[in-house]
Amino acid sequence: MAGNTIGNVFRLTTFGESHGSAIGGVVDGCPAGLTLDVDFIQQELNRRRPGYSEGSSPRKEEDIFQIVSGVYLGKSIGTPIAFIISNKDQQPSDYAHLEKTFRPSHADYTYTQKYGIRDPRGGGRSSARETAARVAGGAIAKLLLNSLNVRVQAYVSAIGPIMLAADYRTLTLEKAERSPVRCPDEETALNMISYLETLRSQGDSTGGVITGIISGVPPGWGEPVFDKLQADLAKAMLSINAVKGFEYGSGFAGASMIGSEHNDLFEPRQGNDNSQFIKTRTNYSGGIQGGISNGEDIYFRVAFKPVSTIMKDQISVDEQGHQVLLEGKGRHDICIAPRAVPIVEAMAAITLVDHYLRATFSKI
Repeated sequence: MAGNTIGNVFRLTTFGESHGSAIGGVVDGCPAGLTLDVDFIQQELNRRRPGYSEGSSPRKEEDIFQIVSGVYLGKSIGTPIAFIISNKDQQPSDYAHLEKTFRPSHADYTYTQKYGIRDPRGGGRSSARETAARVAGGAIAKLLLNSLNVRVQAYVSAIGPIMLAADYRTLTLEKAERSPVRCPDEETALNMISYLETLRSQGDSTGGVITGIISGVPPGWGEPVFDKLQADLAKAMLSINAVKGFEYGSGFAGASMIGSEHNDLFEPRQGNDNSQFIKTRTNYSGGIQGGISNGEDIYFRVAFKPVSTIMKDQISVDEQGHQVLLEGKGRHDICIAPRAVPIVEAMAAITLVDHYLRATFSKI
């Protein structure tokens, strides 16, 4: 099975299945000497785990990680950093009725067609459980970015039809982590929660949108022409389970604008220390021009589909092509967006660190 590694210089490889004994990952390319703050890494994992946000699965996993290589006296030593996260709250019996049945909009059918075999317990490798390893790897990337004063933040800007349309610059983004749905606007968050409660009572699910903001990236990160910074961000986001769309900067709205309105005009600026630098008057480019960061905030949006498993009976087929009635049961999220915020941040951080190291090497 290929496709388990992301990155060029800074690389994360993940392994494991939803109801196997453990999941984990290997981070290769991390520079030596980075202090590995295990409390910070654990907190990032806590943010993703089931039951931590509104509308999430009742599955209870502590997600305690263990580093098994690449670290000495609390610092990276330049060799691969391997870690494991045990699966504790396993209930494979919940999936016994799915062993020969293809669930609508899941990967059951496609995995069977590709490999001739699949793990029906929670989707196996296709389960969002795999993203815990991404968050752990992303936390290591975040630690490196913190040393560079680069900050990655994300929040839920839509759940179903409930949308927060405010410009991110007008929001106090830290409020997102105090919200059960990770929305930084209290009134919008309450409406989102009410909508999720209605769906819960109906046994249904919904999608959502996450907005990401990256600040502090200097000009010069990105590798044209096929590894543009936005292209690698898009790949990273679209690799997350249930993601259906990615846009950055003005995105699709930019297609309805005219050039004189959309162009980001350059302006000279002077810092507090009398240093000279260049800024843009607007930022429809989303901090990236020609596939290379220009020093402005990088902002993007990621769209998640409704959770495929719902608590309603559905018509499907079994492996022999016979029509079956699929009973709605199990432990599943109503909306994945609140739990996916740390996953989006992690994938952005991994992409950024990879491009930081590539930009550094390009100047040697």
